[in-house]
Amino acid sequence: MVESTKTKSRGWQGAVLKLLGADDYELTVTSNEKVTDEYIRLGFTGGGLLTDRPVHPTMWVRIWFENKHGKLHQRAYTLVDPDPSDDSFYLEFAIHDGAATRWALSAEPGDTISSTFMGSKFAIPEPAPKGWLIAGDAAALPALNSLLDAISASTDPSVPATVWFEYAHESDKALPLRLRDQDTINWVKRDRDGDALIEAVQGAAFDATGHFGWVALDMKATRAVSGSFKNDYKLGKTGVKAQAYWRANAPES
Repeated sequence: MVESTKTKSRGWQGAVLKLLGADDYELTVTSNEKVTDEYIRLGFTGGGLLTDRPVHPTMWVRIWFENKHGKLHQRAYTLVDPDPSDDSFYLEFAIHDGAATRWALSAEPGDTISSTFMGSKFAIPEPAPKGWLIAGDAAALPALNSLLDAISASTDPSVPATVWFEYAHESDKALPLRLRDQDTINWVKRDRDGDALIEAVQGAAFDATGHFGWVALDMKATRAVSGSFKNDYKLGKTGVKAQAYWRANAPES
């Protein structure tokens, strides 16, 4: 059983979010499942989150975790299989040394944790793209799957996606990536400098005019890959949605 973060101070980040009109929700753990040795999935009820907010692709929420110094900091997590009928969803955690992982590994049904919702929005472009170029890793898996689900439910579900997936562990290849028959997957082993996926994307460039790009990697790779999609693949500035999900060599929390 782990302690709720509801009553702890959130510092300047919490103050700014509150001033911007963000809403808080207390989440309750309903399950804890080990997907692989390096990846876990927790079930939650949302404390009214999905009652208040319409579900959309790659929908995410900020979760407040206590770091090793006893202070709260927030991390963003994509909702997995959100179900508004009972205000339930899952969150998935790639295991590494950090406050979020420590909390998730110890979490049990009935535990609660504070969250803040603000600014999460994404919609499938209209008109529908001719195809999708997607680059992600284990940290981005929930959002990537949410995107593939949304493409399948769109006005043209037959549109193919080309995916570059960076993996750090062999077990990452067993993660539940929701590829469809028309999709192509390129598995790229993460190297020491994090350049392997960048080079793989740049080396496969073609004129992808009319496609749409989606990128969620570490900060360095997100910048490089989104730039390649815009320029080498000719998607342009409006043809790519990119968000860095983590930063390599960041201090432990």
